[in-house]
Parts: sequence; structure tokens; C-alpha cells
Amino acid sequence: MTKNILISGGAGYIGSHVAEILVKNKKNIFIIDNLSTGYKRLINKKAKFYKTDINNNKKIKSIIIKDKIDTVIHLAASLIIAEGEKYPKFYYKNNVIGTQNLMSACIGTKVKNFIFSSTAAVYKDGLYKVTEKSITRPKSVYGKTKLKAEKIIIKNCKKNKINYGILRYFNIVGSSPSGKIGLINKGDHLFKNLSIQTYKKNPVFKIYGTNYKTEDGSCIRDFIHVYDIAELHFKILEKIDKAGKSKIFNCGYGKGISVKSVVKEFKKYTNKNLKIIEAPRRKGDLVKIISSNDNLNKFISWRPKFNNLKKMVKSSLKWEKSLFHK
Repeated sequence: MTKNILISGGAGYIGSHVAEILVKNKKNIFIIDNLSTGYKRLINKKAKFYKTDINNNKKIKSIIIKDKIDTVIHLAASLIIAEGEKYPKFYYKNNVIGTQNLMSACIGTKVKNFIFSSTAAVYKDGLYKVTEKSITRPKSVYGKTKLKAEKIIIKNCKKNKINYGILRYFNIVGSSPSGKIGLINKGDHLFKNLSIQTYKKNPVFKIYGTNYKTEDGSCIRDFIHVYDIAELHFKILEKIDKAGKSKIFNCGYGKGISVKSVVKEFKKYTNKNLKIIEAPRRKGDLVKIISSNDNLNKFISWRPKFNNLKKMVKSSLKWEKSLFHK
């Protein structure tokens, strides 16, 4: 059974939630993070933390050997779509070269499982409901770097007999039920931006693109709560470790929600002078995409706890209030 788990990017939004669930399940957690987008306050107190970069191959290898790491969960990445369009070389270095370096640090050690956070952005635009066998033709630089990283992992894991689980995330939202961890970075994160604005005196809600070929003209996304995605890491890891299998998984709820519907839900929590701006489309954004969960549900028994827009919105607002608006 897995015992010593190394999480790259464990001081980040998703990494800190994964660490919380694994610690609850009696795993020994080791975190590496360069803190460029991660935060010390999000690091689990029961984890051992190393401030280092995934490109520091020598340092990572020494940690893996010293701490007898048997599983790596690779979450460290640059992940803002609009930023990736501006800085493609930076995204390639972090997401592709970084993955190559981390993967090579695992070779010849006791690492037997490798879990990777990928993205629905690897799929071709306009497919709507995607399975793991759907066409991968990324529209964004971010999606392209993640697909390249997937290929590096599959090739190296097969060659070195390491089990892998590639988790293609859909849109992650919300905060921990414990109230201790949530999203701090702003970026281009819809729920975060709306949460911040809700608590402002004169809130401004922005919708990027309102002339898409969708029911209400806005993009459609499959939003999934961060607690549920963190739980998926644990369940998938346990199964691939036990069964010795390697797979790719879509990780969403299989339910499409439009951006305008999200805005409408957030609107219920502000009685102030609200302004809604219909902004132009952003380069790299997919029109509509939702997850087919058939593969996931066949592999593990999983019942999501936050599969509800109201719960996701309230969870995001609760964290934002605790962060800045006490």
C-alpha cells in the first residue's frame, strides 16, 4: 500500500486540498513547491515541506530517495489560459520541461505510482461531451503543454513499470469544508473573481464572450468542487496501486453550467449596486465542454459531495469572506 507520498505544488489551491485528504487517510505527506504561486499558509501542518523547484532534478531525486517516496502526485504547473497565450516559452518550461525533470527524478527509485493533474483543455474545441478517447487538439498554449506532459508521463511510466493516473480536470471551484484552505490567487478564475466582487461596495461581474453558439450565448463548463477532486486523487491512487493499472480519467460532474447561470447564482448574494459587463471573448477559451464520467465510475465507486451550483457558490463565498472580509 502507498505510504510516502510526494506532492509537487502542494502549497497551491488543489495541492493543499489533496494533502488534507491524504493526511486524514494516514499517509505520510512530503511537499515540494517553489512558492511562486503557492502559499505557506496553505501547507498542511502534518506534511514535510521542501521549498524547491521541479526543475531541480538533483534535489528532487535526493528527496525521493531520502524520504522513501513510493508515490508522486504532480500538481506543480502554470495554469492560467490567458497568461499562457502571452508567455508560451514560460509555460513550456514549467509544464513540459518541469514534468520531464520530475519524471526523470523518479526513475531508478522506489516510486511505483505517478498521478498527474491534466486538463480538459487538451480536447478539441466544440465536442461538448468528451470521453477519454475524444480527439485531443488543444486550442490554448496551456492545453498543448499539458498534453505534451501527459505523453512524457505515459512513455516513461510504461518503460519503467510505474503505474500512472492522468486526471483531466474540468473547472475546479470552491473551498475546503474545514474552512482552512481555498483559492488565494486571482488569475482568470470565474468563481474567485465573482466572490471578490460580491463583497465589494460596487461589484462588477464580467462575462467574457456572450455571442457563443450556446443557449444563453455564454461559455458552458463542467464545474467540479475542489473537495471532490481531491477525494478523486485518493480513490484513484488507491485503486491503481492495488490493481497495478494505469489509466486516463475525466474528472468532472458530467453536467454543463453556463457562465451566465453562475453569474445569476452569485447575483443572489449581493444587494448592492451591481454592474454586469459583457466583455469580448478571450483567446484560448473553449466554447463548451463537459465530462463523460463513465470511465471513472467503472474504475472506482465515487459519490460527489458538492455536485450542486448553490453549494459551490456558497463554498467559494465562505472562503472569500474568511480571507478578506471578516
